[in-house]
Amino acid sequence: MAVNYGSKREVVGAHYGTRDWLAQRVTAALMAVFTLVVLLQVIFSRGPIGYEKWAGIFASQPMKMLTFATILGLAYHAWVGMRDVLMDYVKPVGARLVLQFLVIVWLLGCMGWAIQVLWRV
Repeated sequence: MAVNYGSKREVVGAHYGTRDWLAQRVTAALMAVFTLVVLLQVIFSRGPIGYEKWAGIFASQPMKMLTFATILGLAYHAWVGMRDVLMDYVKPVGARLVLQFLVIVWLLGCMGWAIQVLWRV
């Protein structure tokens, strides 16, 4: 005779955490590579570092692409982290959805601003 020890639970989103964990590590690695590239350019530059040097570092198209890829990675990294924090600590569903929406709007605004700064749109 089968014994029922409680309600049957249905597990959804298998490996959901693994995907997010991996995304956090990949985007962190991208940010680390970007930091090293900028740091090396600053270390091996000659003379005082002013606006012209900084503008020169980010003037080339490959550096603009790396910078924008890093900004996209940073935005995704922030989204995964904020979504997880909000899911863990904000229990009312309505409040959590409003906060998640505000985070998305903020991150999209930051990415739009980054496009404007990088390519002077």
